[in-house]
Amino acid sequence: MSDPVRFGFVCVQNAGRSQMSTAFAERERDRRGLGGRVEIVTGGTHPADHVHDGVVETMRELGVDVSDRTPREVSTEELESCDVVATMGCSTLELDADGVDVRDWALEDPDGKDAERVREIRGDIESRVSALFDEYFDEE
Repeated sequence: MSDPVRFGFVCVQNAGRSQMSTAFAERERDRRGLGGRVEIVTGGTHPADHVHDGVVETMRELGVDVSDRTPREVSTEELESCDVVATMGCSTLELDADGVDVRDWALEDPDGKDAERVREIRGDIESRVSALFDEYFDEE
């Protein structure tokens, strides 16, 4: 068996976009039966104290509970071990690692936005995560 694919999802606070990305990636991994083949790393450069309330509420609408997650700091070493690192459009992250595909998804910060706008951001993230899995696992 080959090494698992590692996806990283990073933003500044690790309290909104990267948390949604991580939750969708975990769901996608489970739906596709890729348990031991996909590892997911998430974190922030300056983590918040908790996941944004609006993110918790809009994810709950889809049956995804992120209320018990705690934003965390992510290390350069963790990110350098990833195959792909998606930044959310807010990061000053500079990875100088060979073999790491860094993609800036340039997503609007959902913090403080109304529920409808958070849903739009959530939908964009869900689509991007699904497309990332398609890119790596569609041939199977």
